[in-house]
Amino acid sequence: MSEQPLNPHSTPAEAPDDDAPGTVPVGRPAVGSTASGSTAADALADAAADVTAEETAALRAASFERARRLRQEPRFPGGPAADPAGSHHERRIRSFQPRRSRVTTGQQDALERLWPKWGLDIDGQRVLDLAEMFDGLPVVLEIGFGMGEATAQMAADDPGTGILAVDVHTPGQGNLLGLADRAGSTNVRVANGDAVILLREMLAPESLDGLRVYFPDPWPKARHHKRRLIQPEFLDLVAPVLKPGAVVHCATDWEPYAEQMLEVLTAHPRFANTAADGGYAPRPAFRPLTRFEGQGLDKGHVVHDLLFTRV
Repeated sequence: MSEQPLNPHSTPAEAPDDDAPGTVPVGRPAVGSTASGSTAADALADAAADVTAEETAALRAASFERARRLRQEPRFPGGPAADPAGSHHERRIRSFQPRRSRVTTGQQDALERLWPKWGLDIDGQRVLDLAEMFDGLPVVLEIGFGMGEATAQMAADDPGTGILAVDVHTPGQGNLLGLADRAGSTNVRVANGDAVILLREMLAPESLDGLRVYFPDPWPKARHHKRRLIQPEFLDLVAPVLKPGAVVHCATDWEPYAEQMLEVLTAHPRFANTAADGGYAPRPAFRPLTRFEGQGLDKGHVVHDLLFTRV
């Protein structure tokens, strides 16, 4: 957040807080004041109070700096990094907001045990060898898997397909790793970070057999539409890393976003709609009914699936 300048015409109610660095508490004269009744002892007390205020400000600044460093450090040693591609320093509109909610004991255990084996940070520093990573299986990329229930189910139902699942939500990452482990699925890898950097810098041309984007954040307010993931620029990144014939599968229960997805995908020259009428497709059997989807259906939402092939 940017700092706001102080209003020179502020009312007493708008005046800076007493504890704000560099301010003089209300009702106490500044050092050097010549107010009547002041004594040398008062001046010394004021000077001591000012020193204390400066020390308090320094301690507060140090606390903020420690908090900033903690936000950049991994929550679990050897686990997903807090900001894996921080070296990029990109000023770019993103379609996601990292969330730091509570990690359960089971999720923490899965992160500590399985992240070194099945997890990776999207740092933009290397190109992934998907054939080696997935033992030669065809690989689909899933962007945004939530708590991972649907991803784990698809992996268990189709062990012949590798799933590279990307998200920034640490509890979800741990949950998916735990679900895959309990199901005995070895065809899931969990990627932590920005999918745009993954697509742009870490995937070889024509290395993916599909892309899945299920229930992405709809960013419903008009001023936030630019944050939606499915945009022409995003498809420009996706097309080169998909094999010809690879399927892009999107699903949403937000009607205006579904309309935008259909419009953007239809207009892109590298993608063709699999629906004969050029509209939405029935939900394919391989996509499980997610908890989020069930909540939307309970509210009367209509879920739209879109399936396009890369030409």
